[in-house]
Amino acid sequence: MQWQAESVRKVTGGRRRPAQNKRRAEIGRAPADTHIGENRTRIIRTYGGNNFVVALRANYANVTDPKSGDTKKAKIANVEKNTANPNYVRRNLLTKGAVIKTEIGSARITSRPGQDGVINAVLLE
Repeated sequence: MQWQAESVRKVTGGRRRPAQNKRRAEIGRAPADTHIGENRTRIIRTYGGNNFVVALRANYANVTDPKSGDTKKAKIANVEKNTANPNYVRRNLLTKGAVIKTEIGSARITSRPGQDGVINAVLLE
């Protein structure tokens, strides 16, 4: 579990005395780490009783061609580049901004698989 409230320490290093204790709503969750593989999703109950889908594994992406505007479902081969973390390329992690190799060509992921549960990408030139 990750606690996502304000830090006890200020930027200056001084101590901040919290007015309240930790709350259930301030708990975060571990990253989804979406991999390439047979589709696997998880439904998570969020604060307020809503649900959203988290993609744990995926092997297809909705790839849009910016010139024609056509969107096709393409199989993901591997991750070519990821500016967020070079280690993600070796682990084949799918994150927003990652460049993936598909059967259509190289594409950049525009959605957030760990938040949206789907992989949308834009075809590169």
